[in-house]
Amino acid sequence: MLKTPLIFLSAGEASGDHYGAELIAAVKAVLPQAGFTGLGGAAMEAEGQQRVVRAEDVAVMGITEILRHIPRILGSYFRLVKAIKKNRPDVAVLIDFPDVNFRLAKHLKRLGVPVIWFVSPQLWAWKRSRLRWVQQRVWKMLTIFPFEETFYANRGVTAEFVGHPLAEQALPTISREVYAREQGLSEVKQWVALLPGSRGGEIDANLPALLSATALLGPAYEYLLPVAPTVSRARRHAMEVATNASGVRLVSDARAALLHSRAAAVASGTATVQAAVIGTPFVLVYRVSNLTFKAAKRLVRYPVEIHAEEDVRGNLPIGMVNLVAGRRVVPELLQEHFTGDAVAAALKPLLEESPERAAQIAALAEVRHRLQSPSSRTGIESLRNAVLEALELPAPDLSYAASSSASK
Repeated sequence: MLKTPLIFLSAGEASGDHYGAELIAAVKAVLPQAGFTGLGGAAMEAEGQQRVVRAEDVAVMGITEILRHIPRILGSYFRLVKAIKKNRPDVAVLIDFPDVNFRLAKHLKRLGVPVIWFVSPQLWAWKRSRLRWVQQRVWKMLTIFPFEETFYANRGVTAEFVGHPLAEQALPTISREVYAREQGLSEVKQWVALLPGSRGGEIDANLPALLSATALLGPAYEYLLPVAPTVSRARRHAMEVATNASGVRLVSDARAALLHSRAAAVASGTATVQAAVIGTPFVLVYRVSNLTFKAAKRLVRYPVEIHAEEDVRGNLPIGMVNLVAGRRVVPELLQEHFTGDAVAAALKPLLEESPERAAQIAALAEVRHRLQSPSSRTGIESLRNAVLEALELPAPDLSYAASSSASK
């Protein structure tokens, strides 16, 4: 039995940082002597990871965005490779972030380190050629969407659907009245949540059209703009300036904002799953550079495990809620079709007592059920157990509390 196992974790985005922090807390509960290193965010560092590279230094989006930051990303990557070779970990957990993690997996495999991947890269959508890298380098794939387990199993990869961590979270307990008082909101008006994304590029691309939609919907509603904790102080100030004359209120706690909002406009990504499991009707929006979008549209092809049909514009669905449901339950406004007019028009029936609103609420409940763990364990518990299995240690006979310090 290893006395002081070293666990390498790599998570380059805000959601991965959250999952990584929860995993560290879960492992420390049964292996308090374990050490943690690698790439992570502030939450992982707070739980005890000795960061070689900070996640906030490498998180970018899209093809053109990555090209601008190649020197910085490469420098961070080589520091991670050097750290792996200098202090060989006993097991590695890679969380999403495929552009860096696939290459790290190559070096880990060469060193004989078991590689566990949590939150599958979307190889079922594009870059299918990378599937061989999973087959060659990944010891076990733990998926958070149900169709992914079948996709990998049909292609010779050891995989397990463990449920989506967001589907396991209890709803926020803060009342609407208390939240309104804390955030300086009107209790009388209905609220509309605006989630443009957490990265700087996403905010710049998405926020103007969302603000335009609020002007069209008018002052009958109060508009909530949750600011992610990863947003820099300078970026937050720019958001405050942009929203100053619009009546949009910057708030904290996106989950509480979604819970108490009548409807929402949400940028494609993890936040759409968050809205779905909370049950808030929403419109999905998405804008990247034209080069990135054209490349994605040409490359994205879903396997037989996913039922997806093109819309009248020839676009396949991109929203995870629609892919899990197997049909379009949430409107998707993409690229040039993502305008203030279009957002306002799509939100209107969701703000009223309409058939569209009722149908979406029912569909979101179905999606939440499909995303829940098929076992009595949480996804983080399953991930912890996979780490213990790789270390050749027995799984603990205890339950990991979802209210770990990482989620407080």
